Amino acid sequence: MSLSPQTEDALLEQKIAAVVHQILQREGDQIFGEKIAAFVQENERRARELALMERVVRVEEELRALREIQIAHFNAAEKRFEASEKRFDALHREMTARFEAMDKRFEALQREMTARFEAVDKRFEAMERRFRFQEWMIGGGVTLIMAFLSLLKIFS
Repeated sequence: MSLSPQTEDALLEQKIAAVVHQILQREGDQIFGEKIAAFVQENERRARELALMERVVRVEEELRALREIQIAHFNAAEKRFEASEKRFDALHREMTARFEAMDKRFEALQREMTARFEAVDKRFEAMERRFRFQEWMIGGGVTLIMAFLSLLKIFS
């Protein structure tokens, strides 16, 4: 079976083409698989990075929200402290006014008591003067009576 050289060449070309096609297919599949695997790995890495970035953004947003909540709590606490301070100031002013009123009442009572004690002292002084006057009168009267009785004895 002798084939013409052209046919042999064509057959050889077909066999070479089939072998090249198989090799290319195998190598192409291998290279294509490697490239797809590399592409998938790169995309997975990027997806993880993107997920991490999204998590970081969410954490930052949560921190910002927490900070705002804390600021709101601090402001509310500060307002409560200011309200308490105002109440304490009002109570202090009220207590001061009451103590001043009590001081005025005590001063008035002290002046009234002093006036009464002075009046009582004047009455005691007046009574003491009367008792002295009565003592002198009694002493003088007794002396006169004794002198009169002595004179009567002498002249009798």
